[in-house]
Amino acid sequence: MASALPDDPLAPDWLIVPEDANALPPRIWPASARRAADGALTLGGVGVAELRERFGTPLYVLDEDEVRTHARRFVAAFGTAAEAHGTTARVYYAGKAFLSAEVARWVVEEGMGVDVCSRGELELALAAGVDPARIGFHGNNKRVSELERAVEVGVGTIIVDSVIEIERLGAIAERRDRVQHVLLRVNSGVHAETHDFLATAHEDQKFGFPLTEAPAAVARIREIPSLSLLGLHCHIGSQIFGASGFEESASRVVDLHAALLAGGELPLLNLGGGFGIAYTAADAPTPIEQLAAAIVEAVAQECDVRGVPIPGLAFEPGRSVVGQAGVTLYEVGTTKPVSLGDRGERLYVSVDGGMSDNARPALYGAQYSARIASREGAGAPVLVRVVGSHCESGDIVVDHEYLPGDVTPGDLLAVPATGAYCHALASNYNHAPRPAVVAVRDGRARVIVRGESIADLLGRDAGLDQDAAPQTSPNPIVQKSGRSAGEGEA
Repeated sequence: MASALPDDPLAPDWLIVPEDANALPPRIWPASARRAADGALTLGGVGVAELRERFGTPLYVLDEDEVRTHARRFVAAFGTAAEAHGTTARVYYAGKAFLSAEVARWVVEEGMGVDVCSRGELELALAAGVDPARIGFHGNNKRVSELERAVEVGVGTIIVDSVIEIERLGAIAERRDRVQHVLLRVNSGVHAETHDFLATAHEDQKFGFPLTEAPAAVARIREIPSLSLLGLHCHIGSQIFGASGFEESASRVVDLHAALLAGGELPLLNLGGGFGIAYTAADAPTPIEQLAAAIVEAVAQECDVRGVPIPGLAFEPGRSVVGQAGVTLYEVGTTKPVSLGDRGERLYVSVDGGMSDNARPALYGAQYSARIASREGAGAPVLVRVVGSHCESGDIVVDHEYLPGDVTPGDLLAVPATGAYCHALASNYNHAPRPAVVAVRDGRARVIVRGESIADLLGRDAGLDQDAAPQTSPNPIVQKSGRSAGEGEA
């Protein structure tokens, strides 16, 4: 059995042996997560045994109340902070974290707009009933057809990212006899303390204009009658703890904002999102109320120093709205102790999903937590690595975790904080069907994104004669009613 010693040389410094390897740290799990009398996990009042029986595994579970609570907190936090300095704040949900019709409706009902960055995201938001005036459209390479569609439906704000796009959008809006509101995306040069691929404001990358080139771009926008410049946009990265990066970025962007006021009004400043969440017990993100107060205070001070009024503000949280609301359920298939000689032994726990349903560990080295969900485990905690079923040695779900020593095949394993960038980045690698997304609330579960079946995958292959295609059961189970695991509501 793998070692559980606190000084285990295979364990990273940040990983602490838990006093109780069945505990559910509240920073990581949805508020509704708890263990029933039999030790099994419940989410939104729904037991994991029911979820497995009805929908199979792997399965994304999303707590609706948790999403709504975080959305309300963001709207209230930034609204209160802005009001304290005599301005207003708009809050958009960054749909790239995870977007479905239901999620779009939830966040809008709680006072948010929706930020999209592709034609597909735009069409989904529109189909869900989101007012296009409350949509912001991002992207470094928006197709002409995407810009035409955005102007056609009346998207509230398009964030322009290049001189070419400025010219394209101006021509499209002119042909349609529209005046399109835009923000100019700029790079503040502040490199967020995050993974390089998550940092988006340093100079050597694809997004936005360097601060030195922004005045010429602004001048060109102001020359085009069919474009109306609302202001500047800056996003410094993702999964950021603390306000210091936002404060420094605000200083630089407000400096540019003040200089540009000589040429006309700039009523809005969008400082993006990127607020971090806890994935492990070692993570301690700053509460959004503190972040909002510090960021808005920094903007107000910078404006005061330059003698300009504070503009309206906008923010774009995504992960921090939906991330903690998500839990992914897997079934353990095998366990395997692996000896590493003098370094000790690690227990590999293989589950029925992996990098096709959560690419973040492979992409960013992201760390996650895990718990046995179908029961309370027994025995001293052992160091494990939770791995997937794909033909990749880097197919890691949870790199380092302590689980009860009796973890065994057939156990349900729950990985929390998977609401953001898991379904959104999911793939069919190794021809794995993408799992369903199920929303839970008040003891009821319903599918909000249908899962795929093997038949769905085969149906996309134009080289197959569908009349001769093998009849296959939907993945992962066929319900007793005969419906696929992605159907129905109770």
